[in-house]
Amino acid sequence: MAKQYRILTAAAAAIALTFGTAYAATGDAPPAPAPGGPAMMGGHGGPGGHHMEMRMQKQLDELHGQLKLNADQEKLWQTALTTMKQNHQAMRDAHKQMHDQFKSMESQPILDLNAMHAAHQKIEAQNAQLREQTATAWLNFYNALNDQQKTTVSTSLKKHFAKMQEHQHKMHERWGKHRGGPDGAPGAAAGASATAKP
Repeated sequence: MAKQYRILTAAAAAIALTFGTAYAATGDAPPAPAPGGPAMMGGHGGPGGHHMEMRMQKQLDELHGQLKLNADQEKLWQTALTTMKQNHQAMRDAHKQMHDQFKSMESQPILDLNAMHAAHQKIEAQNAQLREQTATAWLNFYNALNDQQKTTVSTSLKKHFAKMQEHQHKMHERWGKHRGGPDGAPGAAAGASATAKP
């Protein structure tokens, strides 16, 4: 639950007015996974990552067209977009560096968990700073909009968050079915077979 909240908070902040963060979900990447964790092996931009980036770029382009920005607002939009993309790339690079560090340690008979933890903490701190820079750039842009433009952004964000919630619900349902029941509990058949043992 805390991880989901952190991801949604990062998304809301960087998106802080556009779909910038779901470019975060590839864009303002969620916090780096723990060293050696399953997500570490796939990395950001794994299967589906490029498709998500393209979809997010399309949504950003559509929103940009709807806003009818003046010259000053356009500068702030471009600054936010550039900041988001550069910071996203920096997070990807840091993730790759951490992955490479873990790979280089795999051959050691005893892992240096202290070094791995320190590297993870360092990347987390750097990523937090990058996420804050991205959020600040988007908030600067958002604060320069008039009420009609803010309404357009708000409507787009509400639709986006509804889709995210729907997707999360579907994933939860699939996970529940995979685990044997709606809440991940063993299904009735599994329970019945357990009690029917001689």
